[in-house]
Amino acid sequence: MNTPPAAPFPWFRIGIGLGLVLWLLAFAAQAAPLEAGSAQALRERHQKLGEALAHSPLKRPIVLDSQETEGGLQGDVYAVVNHSLEDVRRSLDQSAQWCEMLLLHVNNRRCRVAPGAAGETLTLSVVPRYDKPIEQAFELSFVRRTAQAPRDYLLIDLTADSGPMGTSGYRVMVEGIPLGEHQSFLHFAYSYDHNMVARLATMAYLATFGSEKVGFTVVGKKSNGDPDYIRGLRGLVERNAMRYFLALEASLDGLSMPAAERAEKRQIRWFEAVERYPVQLHEIDLATYLAAKREDRQRDGPPAR
Repeated sequence: MNTPPAAPFPWFRIGIGLGLVLWLLAFAAQAAPLEAGSAQALRERHQKLGEALAHSPLKRPIVLDSQETEGGLQGDVYAVVNHSLEDVRRSLDQSAQWCEMLLLHVNNRRCRVAPGAAGETLTLSVVPRYDKPIEQAFELSFVRRTAQAPRDYLLIDLTADSGPMGTSGYRVMVEGIPLGEHQSFLHFAYSYDHNMVARLATMAYLATFGSEKVGFTVVGKKSNGDPDYIRGLRGLVERNAMRYFLALEASLDGLSMPAAERAEKRQIRWFEAVERYPVQLHEIDLATYLAAKREDRQRDGPPAR
């Protein structure tokens, strides 16, 4: 789920068209089929990650996992959040709520909901940079599905058959189990498949304009003792995964806010959360971010429910 994943998503000298490369980066994510499907499996994963969650370098109970596969990219975030599973269920119960969450991302400028043959469709408009007009946006159309929703487990996903530059098989997923009355263990994941053209275009961007961008995994130490973070495709996935997990968490935080204030307060929560990791995620200042989001809302209104 920049899936769209700072503005990761003109540069025409290499003959590929960076605009499309950036759209791909703005929603790049996870490729192979995602492993999910039962409360028991997620409980076992929570137990297995106990030490990693307790001692996470992210200063919170969050574990990021990323990998490059033969068909594309994979990214997962596992986290303990201070919200009940019922809160998670309420925050993602409708397609318009997914739109509200996705629109927190700085590159996502429009999201509309419409009925479809396979279920409700969310059409997300993603610009190559936050300061580009909506007319330059690329659209991704997702079908939302609640796969499982028993009392002790939740699994919801979005799927899109195709994306820019030969990408396909997009999937965005949230699954969760309760941890007592006021906490949940969540797995947020997304994936996509890419062909060789898409892969080479992404690598070209990361080797030039995106060469300074890093992820969260520490792969060594620099000569001055600072951590050396992963770069390239896995760095891209990790940045995107974190941005979207933080969007989910900001949406959850907004449940307790007055409806009239909810949209902007969620935006502020998301921005503040992103800024806790400036090396990986800083892009723009708060005033510029809020102005862009205000312009979008004035133009389109809130996503239809």
